[in-house]
Amino acid sequence: MFKSIFVKYITSFALLIGIGFTIIALIMSSMITNYSINAKDDLMYQTAEITYTAVSGLMQDLGITYRETLERYPNFLTNSLDKLSRVSDSIILLTDENGKILLKIGDKGNEVLTKSVPTDIIYNLSVKSNSYKYSTLGGVFSSRYLNYFYLITDSMKVDNTVVGAILICSSSTGVSGIVEQMTKTIIISSIWVFLAALIAVYFITERIIDPLKEMSRAARSFSKGRFDVRVPASGTDEVAELATAFNNMATSLAKTEETRRQFLANVSHDLRTPMTSISGFIDGIMDGTIPPEKHNYYLGIVSSEVRRLSRLVNSLLDITRMQAGERKYTKIPFDISEMARLILISFEEKIDAKKLNVSFLCDEEKSIVYADRDAIHQVLYNLCDNAIKFIEEEGDLKISVTKKDKKYQISVYNTGQGIASEDIPYIFDRFYKSDSSRGLDKTGAGLGLYIVKSIIDSHEEEIHVNSQYGRFCEFVFTLTPATSSQIAAFTVEKQQKSEQ
Repeated sequence: MFKSIFVKYITSFALLIGIGFTIIALIMSSMITNYSINAKDDLMYQTAEITYTAVSGLMQDLGITYRETLERYPNFLTNSLDKLSRVSDSIILLTDENGKILLKIGDKGNEVLTKSVPTDIIYNLSVKSNSYKYSTLGGVFSSRYLNYFYLITDSMKVDNTVVGAILICSSSTGVSGIVEQMTKTIIISSIWVFLAALIAVYFITERIIDPLKEMSRAARSFSKGRFDVRVPASGTDEVAELATAFNNMATSLAKTEETRRQFLANVSHDLRTPMTSISGFIDGIMDGTIPPEKHNYYLGIVSSEVRRLSRLVNSLLDITRMQAGERKYTKIPFDISEMARLILISFEEKIDAKKLNVSFLCDEEKSIVYADRDAIHQVLYNLCDNAIKFIEEEGDLKISVTKKDKKYQISVYNTGQGIASEDIPYIFDRFYKSDSSRGLDKTGAGLGLYIVKSIIDSHEEEIHVNSQYGRFCEFVFTLTPATSSQIAAFTVEKQQKSEQ
């Protein structure tokens, strides 16, 4: 039942409204009850005062006792105080000192069941006037009454002997009608508020639930391999932001799936091609199709293809380690200019074979950077290898190390075919080969630049490419200069290791 968000919302709002109105009703009921009781107390007090004034005035005018006044003039007192009894909604009882009821006024339904109030009650009133405020007065009434007591003393005696009592008794505080009306009002108000909240919650929930349902359907489509489903996103609230994020995730998943398919296709192709060549050449040697005098030639090709497979496998392993976060980088200070010179020397044979014009430029004799030496060597070696691979005969190869905006910028420039503008955004993607149908080199797997970009990103540096198709290509990446403290710490560590 409570699996639906809509039902949960409605139930929650209903409980909140119900609890809220119940608390309000209890507070208002308590306030009204207290107010009504206080008002009733005041009215009964005034009734007792007026009754006492009437009785005592008659006593003084006639010069008789309290008992004689009640016995001689009961009708006069009844007629005088009957209206007061109705106004205060009370029964007026006048008793002697022993509790005997001498006169009762306002007893319409024979509510007074006895002819006297227990003597101990009259006695206790002189000690604790509020002892019987809510009581049956020892059986005088069948149910509890609200009572107010006024003792009458003989002023002629020194000890003010109690000669009687005036009892004002009411069966109602006047609260029940008000509370009943208030309860009805709260119930009706609660119903209207509940209906209004129900309508509001319905539309609010629908606004929230619909995108979630769309996301659920889209997620089920994703589980089946369909990533073209999108969720409608409108507005600027959190639900719209969630829908937008979901669509972005779908786009990313679609791109990842496409990359995965391309990855598998490229890996299959790059593995199948050299393996087919190797298998064909070895079968030709074994069955005698290839004559013995050409064995060395074709074995050289087999060796080249094996090295190509080895490079591909090593590149895939590097990528896997980087993506899994297993490749750790140890940053040390080193001279990037010296590294660039040594890399150029390692390509001397290829440079001479193509008769390239090589230039090396640097602002400083020593350009000390703080990075992982082996990783940066791999970056610079791959960029130089690509530059020499795609440069034309007698072309220009230029490496420069300059300092700009507190960073070293290392540039690898070569003339030649370059990279088309539409290929530049994808040049660092895995297995991407620019103009692969007409490329000058067929041996690459399309992983070198992806590895280069991953290493530079791991160093929190930047790399970009400038190219004009048919003229030149230039890769530029940045490195952070080493501080004096980093250089000093590395020098001390190096000395300690040499001493050991």
